[in-house]
Amino acid sequence: MAQSGMPADEVDISSTHGYPTQEKHTKDESQVETQIVPREQYVKSGFAGILGSPYVLACASFSAMGGLLFGYDQGVVSVILVMEQFLSEFPRVSETASGAGFWKGLLTAMIELGALVGAMNQGWIADKISRKYSIMVAVVIFLIGSILQTASNGYAMLVVARLIGGVGIGMLSMVVPLYISEISPPEIRGTLLVLEELAIVGGIVIAFWITYGTRFIPGEWSWRLPFLLQIIPGVILGCGVVALPFSPRWLISKGRHEEALASLSKLRQLPADNVLVLREWTEIRAEVMCHQEISAERHPNLHAEPTRLNRIKLELVSWLDCLRPGCIKRTHVGTGLMFFQQFVGVNAMVYYSPTLFKTMGLEYDMQLIMSGVLNICQFIGVASSLYTMDRVGRKPLLVWGSVLMSVSHIIIAALVGVYGKDWTHHRNAGWTSVAFLLFYMLAFGATWGPVPWAMPSEIFPSSLRAKGVALSVCSNWFNNFIIGLITPPLVQNTEWGAYLFFAIFCVLSGIWAFLFVRETNGKTLEEMDGVFGDSASAEDEERRRRIEDLLFIRDRDADRNKADITGHNTNGGSPLLVSYATCRRRAAPTDRGRAVNLQMQRQLDPWAAEGMAQVARCLGNEVAGSGRTVAAFVGQHMRSCVAPKVAAPSPRRNLFGRGGVGAALMMLYDAGGESGLGESAGRAERV
Repeated sequence: MAQSGMPADEVDISSTHGYPTQEKHTKDESQVETQIVPREQYVKSGFAGILGSPYVLACASFSAMGGLLFGYDQGVVSVILVMEQFLSEFPRVSETASGAGFWKGLLTAMIELGALVGAMNQGWIADKISRKYSIMVAVVIFLIGSILQTASNGYAMLVVARLIGGVGIGMLSMVVPLYISEISPPEIRGTLLVLEELAIVGGIVIAFWITYGTRFIPGEWSWRLPFLLQIIPGVILGCGVVALPFSPRWLISKGRHEEALASLSKLRQLPADNVLVLREWTEIRAEVMCHQEISAERHPNLHAEPTRLNRIKLELVSWLDCLRPGCIKRTHVGTGLMFFQQFVGVNAMVYYSPTLFKTMGLEYDMQLIMSGVLNICQFIGVASSLYTMDRVGRKPLLVWGSVLMSVSHIIIAALVGVYGKDWTHHRNAGWTSVAFLLFYMLAFGATWGPVPWAMPSEIFPSSLRAKGVALSVCSNWFNNFIIGLITPPLVQNTEWGAYLFFAIFCVLSGIWAFLFVRETNGKTLEEMDGVFGDSASAEDEERRRRIEDLLFIRDRDADRNKADITGHNTNGGSPLLVSYATCRRRAAPTDRGRAVNLQMQRQLDPWAAEGMAQVARCLGNEVAGSGRTVAAFVGQHMRSCVAPKVAAPSPRRNLFGRGGVGAALMMLYDAGGESGLGESAGRAERV
């Protein structure tokens, strides 16, 4: 885009670099306005769009069963911990036992501790054996834990069993959102990611009502059966995951480009030669190559010798990139969201809702029933986020959610503190407390439930997105572990103090969200550098666009040989080149524009050969013969396209400086054929 403040000796040709551009003429033909040509959408955005992608919806929904396993375990524990049959088998967690609050908290929190370990290690497993097979590994570990929980005959065995099961759950919590995000069209990615939270809450609801029914079974099977039943969805997920398609991104990272195109075609339910499919395929290839290039630049010594030790070192030091300037703000937001999601008190309500309702004066049966209603309220709240997430925005949801939750906690704390010693004579106060607890869960489900799971995958630059999400998930499980550990003694020893404790953190969460969380609604991933005030995403995006240009030239050479990248004969016109032609459009040239470009061409001739030879070397041996072709098109391009404003003969730094390779390659494309061989081509041949 021409800029009025540009120095007189520079030429701005940035419009030729990167994504498809379109030039619009103003009254002054020397001024060129450049706009990105928007991509055609696969489907409508948001909730309405998922109906237009039934296959992706089915894959995402099936893989989200991993969230169901986690939610089921939460719902199971909340009722089992108050079953008389269970307490007789494990008296250490009975209210009458010494230190019961600690032992109950430890039993509950072991699932979170195991999940923390699983989430930290799932990243390299998913990269090594694929996303879908890492889901299978996680399910196997979860099933081992479930079997051991069902067969437990002592407190120690039950604790270890929950730790093992937690490892599997943590692995699932890491890889399932990653898999969903990588198979989803960009228009409905956010909506499909909400399915994970919906599955978690749905699992809580299902497990609660199952355990509510099994409590009438006499003997140990009242609590063993719920543990046994969670094996069923685990087996279904483990067996069915084989039928899921591989992530196209993972396939490309392993060099399996043809398989990636086939997988993408299947996911989009479109032919492999469809323009949209081919364009997305090229963008994914560019993104993967960009990540590899950035890693090589940041850690050249470790990439120089690909030994096993260097690979381990590279994996370790690359985590530090998330703490460097340019990404530290995003890491703060991602981990902070997960911290406050736990410390506003939601899992304390899920795990110990029967105990909390007991402090409000409800009878045993009513305690359990209201616990089930509490979970249903959360499910309704999460379902509403399918509509509000992209309409209201992330930050307003967080701030207003904090306000509503803090008000609920404060009112409950006041009622429990004043009337908690005599609920029998203050039944209305007890039911008012129950109503505000239900309102709290509804508010959480609509705000702080889905947003912290959605934002980390949005805010991190592409080169650090996987590790940034991993750190955020680890923050969730670590703080979940802390909450599970401290809530039982907190409720047992303070009663109303527990609600005041969570109310304080609700207030802090609102202040923190207002000050530090940036609104991402309506922003593209490459715009996040502006949102957070750094250049990490902009640099990554510029690099990725340059790589896309290089890929286009390589594919163009394949097309000249009458075969595209997939190996099919194209008779000189591959769909990939058609996709570029439909996306990269220029306005018709004017006489003045041709005159200015002719002047630029004369200025470019003395050094065009040298610069274009550099472009050829960038393309590598695979297209070493392209140097002559590239050089030939500079003159052709300069005669036929509208030039940005230029006043002096110093364009070299802009053209062959930062981003110049991409600009030159776009000149090559826009020229549109091997014609115009002249002095520049001759010089390139001599070079």
